[in-house]
Amino acid sequence: MEIADVVKRAYAMPLTNPSFPPGPYRFFDREYIIITYRTTREALEAVVPAPLEIDEPLVKYEFIRMPDSTGFGDYTETGQVIPVKYKGQHGGYVHSMYLDDDAPIAGGRELWGFPKKLANPKIAHEGEVIVGTLHYGSVLCATGTMGYKHREADHDSVLAALAAPNFLIKIIPHVDGTPRICELVRYYLTDITLKEAWTAPAALDLRPHVMADVAKLPVLDIVSAVHFKADLTLGLGEVVHDYLADHDRVATSKAQPEKIRA
Repeated sequence: MEIADVVKRAYAMPLTNPSFPPGPYRFFDREYIIITYRTTREALEAVVPAPLEIDEPLVKYEFIRMPDSTGFGDYTETGQVIPVKYKGQHGGYVHSMYLDDDAPIAGGRELWGFPKKLANPKIAHEGEVIVGTLHYGSVLCATGTMGYKHREADHDSVLAALAAPNFLIKIIPHVDGTPRICELVRYYLTDITLKEAWTAPAALDLRPHVMADVAKLPVLDIVSAVHFKADLTLGLGEVVHDYLADHDRVATSKAQPEKIRA
């Protein structure tokens, strides 16, 4: 294989047999259960990276069922998104994600910097209740329950939330273990078709686990819950802040001797 061929083919790993195809990535009948809860500002301050700013001490715990997606297949995901601001723009910081399929784990981490880990989330419809669970190995780490389609949710509000920007920290290590890439990435969901949206009472139980630390953002009280289905496209990202470049700039500035006043 010639050098030019390596560069041409090198969009993902492994070089000759990538885990996922090139995008864009379209999702059909994507089902969400999002339980918004209040937590402590101190817990958020420990995990939200600057230059993002905490909007309110809220967390959106999400269970997402993806039965049909181009390139990534059929899988289920769960995790926490924190409402934040970036230069006055309201959006969400993706803090944690747990899912059960290799392709979206590899693609999510390599392309955008999604904080994806392999686990076993589930969404089940049990009579008049929707149940979301997260197992990491044999340990139950999260349980969310929500009433089934009690009241129709405001579609404009749901669409506005889906269309808002999302932020990630993309980290790629160098071969010596130091960071090679450390960037704040922004991405959007596009071409959204909201099919249905409902609200109902909900409950959420998060439990400690050393490798699935969802309980480190404790649940104080439930604010709201929404259950909806949509078709949408996961847009590719853009870098909005380069942490390494900023660090190097600050280090260089500090290393320069102060000018002696005449």
